[in-house]
Amino acid sequence: MAPRRILAQAQLANSIGDGVYLVTSAFYFTRIVGLSATEIGLGLTLGWAVGSVAGVPLGHLADRRGPRGVAVLLALTTATAVGSFLFVRSFALFVLVACLYGTAQTGLSAARQALLAGLIAPEERTVVRAVLQSTLNGGLAVGAALGGLALHLGTRPAYLAVFALDAVSFLVAARLLLKLPSVQVPPAAPGPRLAVLRDRPYALITLINAVMLFYMPLLSLVVPLWIASRTSAPTWMVSVLLLLNTVTVLLFQVRVARRVKGLPSAARSVRYAGLVMFAACAVFALSPYGWLFLLVAAGLQVLSEMLLASGSWEISFGLAPDHKQGQYQGFFGTGVAVARMLGPVVLTTLVLGGGTLGWLLLGAAFAAASASMAPAVRWGQRSLEAAQPQAVADHEHA
Repeated sequence: MAPRRILAQAQLANSIGDGVYLVTSAFYFTRIVGLSATEIGLGLTLGWAVGSVAGVPLGHLADRRGPRGVAVLLALTTATAVGSFLFVRSFALFVLVACLYGTAQTGLSAARQALLAGLIAPEERTVVRAVLQSTLNGGLAVGAALGGLALHLGTRPAYLAVFALDAVSFLVAARLLLKLPSVQVPPAAPGPRLAVLRDRPYALITLINAVMLFYMPLLSLVVPLWIASRTSAPTWMVSVLLLLNTVTVLLFQVRVARRVKGLPSAARSVRYAGLVMFAACAVFALSPYGWLFLLVAAGLQVLSEMLLASGSWEISFGLAPDHKQGQYQGFFGTGVAVARMLGPVVLTTLVLGGGTLGWLLLGAAFAAASASMAPAVRWGQRSLEAAQPQAVADHEHA
């Protein structure tokens, strides 16, 4: 079986579990475990903070020990963490398990990207990554439906069953990843072990991408609160917008990704993403005047999301040395953790506190960040080209 198909099957398996977790976790932790909303927020924030720090060393481990074995190990660790949530009865234990969960998930993402880079030709990586993203969205939708059934039942056995399903989904993913061929590990190159921490252009690009990823809480948190407090739209409109997002990514993410060929077109894709997101924010600001504006804004938002994803994937792979993809993908993935930690408080404060002006300021921030990507990518290209001859010379004299 082709590696890309196995990667997609593994992605589908654990994304179903992730969908279940995303829909039910808050209710499980409050109603079954007995934690307060503040405790849940603090525990998950700490968990993702620890995970963001662990991403680079775990990615480096994938580079040196082979990404397949590390990915399998971290999938098993994630299954263990999810299963451990079933036995949490105190805040302290919740924080410990959340840290294990965040670390395993962040490391698994880095190892998977290194695995993809090792098994897929460079010119096909972005398209394959788009296929995996579409698969992920489909799995999340299935998992969300199963989670919704548990919420409807509202019983302790129902919650325990879906958390167990989440754990099993990662066991299935681990089993599928074992079917992949191993990636040859090159001899250790001279120089610092965690070279990504000294790669200033890549750090800047990661920061820009992190700012762009602040769109993540929009549809799940900010827009629902905006609809409830500032518009006359029915609350079920939130589900319509989420469904629109999911279906659009499923149908069009791969098509958008096929248009990105090389670093210059990737930087342009990110630039367009920022401009489209500015337009989306401006239209969201008009939504108190009619629910149709919500649909238009959500359509623009998902277009921006697909443009950003396609461009950032190409950039993250293209500016990383082939033998250090794990640590570089681990570092690049910290943007997701930052957006998850800071995005909700920044966006709710800006939008709900600032209204129309807040939306416009948010859109301007996206546009400004996206405009800075092209010069940052050119800097990264020059840095990578300068480093490669030096690396060859160091290896010959070693």
